[in-house]
Amino acid sequence: MPTLRERALRLLARREHSRAELAGKLRTHVHPGEDLEELLEDLSRRKLLCDERYAESRAHALSRKYGAARIAHELRAKGLDKGLAEQTAKAARATELERAREVWRRKFRVAPRTREDRARQMRFLQSRGFSFDAIRAVVGGKDD
Repeated sequence: MPTLRERALRLLARREHSRAELAGKLRTHVHPGEDLEELLEDLSRRKLLCDERYAESRAHALSRKYGAARIAHELRAKGLDKGLAEQTAKAARATELERAREVWRRKFRVAPRTREDRARQMRFLQSRGFSFDAIRAVVGGKDD
């Protein structure tokens, strides 16, 4: 039966985890005499567990499909502090127009012909967390 440390290292070897996410996964496996907080502190000290690195990694993975607002929301949902989530999402805002255009192209391919089509396309991009300015520029046909 693997120890708590072995479980943590196995999870971290697969992908980055936030501190809160890793704690949640390990909490059910804590046995008497094992201290989860002490283990998390040790992993952080050894740079094996890093919320900033996790935020960058997760934001990069999400940026292909989502806007900055959705990225910030997803990071906060994984237990990251609001400031770190916003700081990471701010970097995604720099390329938001290009990413929104690419998401729109993959989904729709043609400009909206009716007001209903335009509203539907705008709602889709909005649900993906893109800013109103980026949505208007993409669906409105600006910078095509």
